[in-house]
Amino acid sequence: MRPLGMPRFPDFPLYIGLFLTGLVVVGWNGAGPAPTKSSVAAANTTTPARVPVVVELFTSEGCSSCPSADAVLRQLETDQPIPGIEVIALGEHVDYWNRLGWRDPFSTAQLTERQRTYATALGASTYTPQAVVMGHAELVGSQRAKLTQAIVEAAAAPQTRVDIQRTTDPATVSIQIGALPDGTPPTDVWLALTESDLSTPVRRGENAGRTLQHPSVVRAFRPIATISPGGTFAAKVPLQLAVDWQIAHLRAVVLVQERTSRRIVGVGALPLAIVN
Repeated sequence: MRPLGMPRFPDFPLYIGLFLTGLVVVGWNGAGPAPTKSSVAAANTTTPARVPVVVELFTSEGCSSCPSADAVLRQLETDQPIPGIEVIALGEHVDYWNRLGWRDPFSTAQLTERQRTYATALGASTYTPQAVVMGHAELVGSQRAKLTQAIVEAAAAPQTRVDIQRTTDPATVSIQIGALPDGTPPTDVWLALTESDLSTPVRRGENAGRTLQHPSVVRAFRPIATISPGGTFAAKVPLQLAVDWQIAHLRAVVLVQERTSRRIVGVGALPLAIVN
């Protein structure tokens, strides 16, 4: 028997037609010299910041349906094709496939439990490949068109500000989270460390003989704080990096997530490539 189900729907063709726009307005309050035509022109051509949207993909190297979903998320992460949106990929490898012939080296019981927590909160089943967008929309991860639509819809929701900065200590980062909107329930702050450009030659199981390439793989996922309604958060947080992780491919991702609904209401990401 296949563990916890296979994808429940057929894949759908890719469709295009998603468009977001941004507008930069330049003003002058009379203090100091008036802006020149060239400075106004330069300001007007500034690219607006992209809205971050987290896509968690519950996947396994032992599942023959997962490589197609990995490829979809990897392409969204690498090419960033949706205007105005930054797709932040979290490849979360579950461990319940390990007993069927191939042990996924990136799988953990913690990520399996995270998937089960989503299933409870969202009233969904657990299966692979399962994508969860900003903690509140779940779907088959290989359905690119539906995944793209879910990402665009999630980007329209308001987010709490999350800033991540490097510190003088290369083993820590500084995290600041703005005030939560009134009425926001208690939230948890999570720190995920991801590594990109990972691949595995699979020798057994359903993907035997294939070399699998992954979107950014979650290497560590840990809670770092709880924020009460109306509260803020600021702290220096240790990274706790393993020696075999490739620093050039690492990124720190901070999630602000409602405890009960599991909705993600804030996200920030920081590449760690220049940290020595």
